[in-house]
Amino acid sequence: MDTRTALLAGATGLVGGQVLSRLLADPLYERVTVLSRRPLEVSHAKLDVRILDFTTLAEDDVPAVEDVYITLGTTMKAAGSRQAFRAVDHHHVVAVARLARLAGARRIALCSAIGASPTARAFYPRVKGEAERDVIGLEYASTQIFRPSLLLGARAESRPAERLGVVLAPVFAPLLAGPLRPYRPVRVERLAAAMTRTLATAGPGTRVHTYGDFVTA
Repeated sequence: MDTRTALLAGATGLVGGQVLSRLLADPLYERVTVLSRRPLEVSHAKLDVRILDFTTLAEDDVPAVEDVYITLGTTMKAAGSRQAFRAVDHHHVVAVARLARLAGARRIALCSAIGASPTARAFYPRVKGEAERDVIGLEYASTQIFRPSLLLGARAESRPAERLGVVLAPVFAPLLAGPLRPYRPVRVERLAAAMTRTLATAGPGTRVHTYGDFVTA
């Protein structure tokens, strides 16, 4: 079997941690390079962790790989300002994607958010949409964008609004049918599985994935 190399940015987050576990367990990948602001609590023979500052990311920080996974993201509360939020959810995302593309990467999977649009009136989905637009503009051979709604999983940091959503999810999820189905909450394990399985077999072009794709991947 032909093997590949992968780059992951965002491995310390809820989604990224699950993606990393799957990549390390997948025989398709012979090497997995992680770009991270802080050390990981995991070690593996095929894991290469590069501790760095995303604000000063340079070409030498990004190795030549075939597949790129980006799960970077923060919240307004954690970021502290709109400017800081945009730095993570747009600038850092696009910088990783651009440098990986320059290094020869051909396929990319980006974790975005439901409702993302560069023309959205709300700040959060607009920034996510701008990041999608700029990543698509890099013209990877295959660009796979994933737009989850509420993520179900154990976070390290406190997010009261999300905790409330998790409690209410079993009640309201069945009501989200038809055009509202993409807004159903999804377990982070399902999302990570969808990202890795999709990129392993993805053809050329750009595709956006929502809830229905996560539960059937």
